[in-house]
Amino acid sequence: MKRYVICLLLIMGIGEALPTPTPPLSLPRFASLRAKTVNLHVGPGNNYPTEWTFVRAGLPVEIIAEFDTWRQIRDWQGTQGWVHKSLLCGKRTAVIQQKQRKLYKEPDETSRVLAHLDPGVLGKLIECRNDWCRLDVDGHRGWTKRRCIWGVYPHEERFK
Repeated sequence: MKRYVICLLLIMGIGEALPTPTPPLSLPRFASLRAKTVNLHVGPGNNYPTEWTFVRAGLPVEIIAEFDTWRQIRDWQGTQGWVHKSLLCGKRTAVIQQKQRKLYKEPDETSRVLAHLDPGVLGKLIECRNDWCRLDVDGHRGWTKRRCIWGVYPHEERFK
C-alpha cells in the first residue's frame, strides 16, 4: 500500500517538491567579505591560530579551496588563509591596483573622466565588456580598464 501511495504522489507531481542537492560551486571563484572584521586562520577551523585580521567589509577575495564550512581565500595582495563561509558573501566587488586609475563615463579613454581612483579603492562590479569593467564607487558609476582592477576573471561579463 505504501509503495502505491508513493508512486501515485510521484505521478501527480507532488514528489517534485522535494529538495534536490545543489551542485558545488566552481573553484576558484570570487566573493567579498561580509563582515567588517574577519579573522584569517592558518587552517580550516577556529582552533587554528589567527594569522591576519581583515577590517574592511566588501573586500574582494578569491576562494581557492573548501573544507566543510571553511573557505581558503586569497586577497589582492596575496595574503592567504581560512575563513568560515558565513563571513563571505556573493556580492562582487573589485579593488583598484598598483597606481591611481581613471573612472571614465564610457568604456573609452577619450570619454570624460568622472574620478581618479587611488590604489585600494573598492567598487561594486556592475558589468564588464572586453577590456573594460563598469564599477559603482560610492555612487559614481563609470568604466575602468579590466587590467587595473582585481576581483574579476577575464571571461566574466555580468554580476548580481
